[in-house]
Amino acid sequence: MAQNSEALMGVLSAQPVMPVVAVDSAAEAVLLARALAKGGLKAIEITLRTPSALDAIKAVAEEVPETVCGAGTVLNPKQFEQALAAGAKFVVSPGATVELLDAAKGAPAPLLPGAATPSELMAMLEEGYRVLKFFPAEQLGGIAYLKALAPVFQAVTFCPTGGVSMANVRDYLALPNIVCVGGSWVAPKAAIAAGNYDEITRLAAEAAALRPAA
Repeated sequence: MAQNSEALMGVLSAQPVMPVVAVDSAAEAVLLARALAKGGLKAIEITLRTPSALDAIKAVAEEVPETVCGAGTVLNPKQFEQALAAGAKFVVSPGATVELLDAAKGAPAPLLPGAATPSELMAMLEEGYRVLKFFPAEQLGGIAYLKALAPVFQAVTFCPTGGVSMANVRDYLALPNIVCVGGSWVAPKAAIAAGNYDEITRLAAEAAALRPAA
């Protein structure tokens, strides 16, 4: 069964920037999701990089109905199933394995797997995947690399993450094969630690205004 591209594009195309965050508690995640949604970023990717990640996804899914909460840094089928059980509405992986793609077949939440090389892109197309993560974007060649891929892989749409910031985000969004970007700058660790959620809402509003929602 191919990727549920329609459901995934519905989430990704709704905002130019997908906040990619790591949180230390479920309570922090709820406050963060509310602040981001207030600024216009109503989808969020909570990465499985902290012990609190799954609890955080569950809390946001239950307590912040205005937010579409996804799970990021999912590396294997077990984590995929844990993310679904926590209530993730989409799942993001930095790469792809046969086992992970098998776990995603028929799942209620679509998978956004990572791919970068021409061979990886060809393999993902054969598996029915057309919407892909590009990570780490800047380190892999960034805008110039994605621009070079566009005419060859016209069926592929990317969400680049890694090194994207307000300094270069407009250049990424101007590419024809980009649906949105992933970024952590909209939720600075210093602002979270200080409880300055008004600043996060301001940054979210700035990011949400980068281009009209599709």
